[in-house]
Amino acid sequence: MHVTSILRRAAQINPNGTATIFKDRRQSWSQMVTRVSKLASALQGLGMQPDDRVALLSLNSDRYVEYFFATLWGGGAMMPMNIRWAPAECAYALNDAGAEILLVDDAFAPVAAAMQADVPLLKTLIYCGDGETPDGMLNYEDLLAAAAPVPDANRGGNDLAGIFYTGGTTGFPKGVMLSHTNFYVGGMSNVSELRLEDRCIYLHAAPMFHIADLLWFTAVTIVAGTHVVIPMFTPDDTLEAIQTHRPSHVLLVPVMLQMIMQSPKLADTDISSVRLIAYGASPITEAALKQAFRLFPNAAFTQAFGQTELSPVATILAADYHVLDGPKAGKLRSAGRATRVCEIRIVDPSGTDLPTGEVGHIIVKGPITMLGYWNKPEATAEAIRDGWVYTGDAGYMDDEGFVFLMDRIKDMVVSGGENVYSAEVENVIGQHPAVATSAVIGIPSEQWGESVHAIVILHPGASVTEDEIKAHCHSLIAGFKCPRSIEFRTDPFPLSGANKVLKTELRKPFWEGWDRNIA
Repeated sequence: MHVTSILRRAAQINPNGTATIFKDRRQSWSQMVTRVSKLASALQGLGMQPDDRVALLSLNSDRYVEYFFATLWGGGAMMPMNIRWAPAECAYALNDAGAEILLVDDAFAPVAAAMQADVPLLKTLIYCGDGETPDGMLNYEDLLAAAAPVPDANRGGNDLAGIFYTGGTTGFPKGVMLSHTNFYVGGMSNVSELRLEDRCIYLHAAPMFHIADLLWFTAVTIVAGTHVVIPMFTPDDTLEAIQTHRPSHVLLVPVMLQMIMQSPKLADTDISSVRLIAYGASPITEAALKQAFRLFPNAAFTQAFGQTELSPVATILAADYHVLDGPKAGKLRSAGRATRVCEIRIVDPSGTDLPTGEVGHIIVKGPITMLGYWNKPEATAEAIRDGWVYTGDAGYMDDEGFVFLMDRIKDMVVSGGENVYSAEVENVIGQHPAVATSAVIGIPSEQWGESVHAIVILHPGASVTEDEIKAHCHSLIAGFKCPRSIEFRTDPFPLSGANKVLKTELRKPFWEGWDRNIA
């Protein structure tokens, strides 16, 4: 299963069809193959060897799609970086992965130049923006112009396709290793589950570094469709792209969809082309869905649930079940059923299957499961057991195979579609000299699904304000990980028999009246 074969086929069956649209740039599928093979050649010329990690820190663009395929064409492994990370987090990931080549655009060129000194192995910076090339960087288009196309390295199967960093339960990010098979099968699954038609048009409004959007790179290419790209999500830019380019499909996390529905521009925008809106990362309220059904009358809605370790979709709540009455009603609170490419079980702590309706650990197996965590064999062994990925989510399955999420076994908050590991935030809060200890939990948020909340105990006699703690956190980690609210306590935290903080007890007052303990 070669991801690059998908690209060659697209150029074969739709050579003159539009592959990408970005601002005033358009290219056909035949042009795309040529540019990808030349970029692969340039990367090899800069020293890229098989499995070498090539990082990208950039807003969305057509060059992101080229980078995706070219890195694999040349035999390397891609490493898209979270644009919301603080410089220290970027440096950690680059050092951990041993990346020697980094592509950056206008938005991140200054950050890259500043942190290069903290990443000793980082030898080459490639500027992929549209302005003047910064000193010390190579120009993306100049590299392509000077390169001769090279044959596809024909990597495939379990060969490493990329490393994708997620938050870590130990306070440090973990690099999820995904294979060519993962992307190939994941793309095919998306085509099937979301009923993509040949030459459909997909709008990349979600950030491309996120695996949920990155999966569409293969899915849209499988059907030789068109990738319409905007640099970053704003409600108005998304609506303008819909009216101008007439996409049929778009992925929106619930907070993005709600922002679009609140935009005054929506009423004056022709959105009739949109036939399917996929959403995920967190469920959407029934009230918001009713509003979306009314405002997007031509669109079907599909929910996806998964995680990076599952590349990334495990369940789909199909459009047929996005109804409020009839025989298929009553499933809107579920995360859907297992996709056609995986199997799901609900198990107790010993790994024994639980009866229908009982809450347990959700585990997943199939060709979508990750290779493991980069350089973390112990974490890999904990996450993958007998081929099953233990998701860290608790839920139950009904008698029709629908999975209902109830809680998180792993200590994680999902805020605005981004995973935030409590240990990572607690590690940063604990570096403030006034702080004795802290506990970070997720609390309900109408806007973000869940909001990061910190409960802090100070050293005796110490004093610090909520704003000072927040500023301290913002200096070290991405803004979406920082606490949105902080409370100070003097009483010790409740502890389990193993002397672990009972966060279920800390969360309980905030989630009273909710039918589950996660958003």
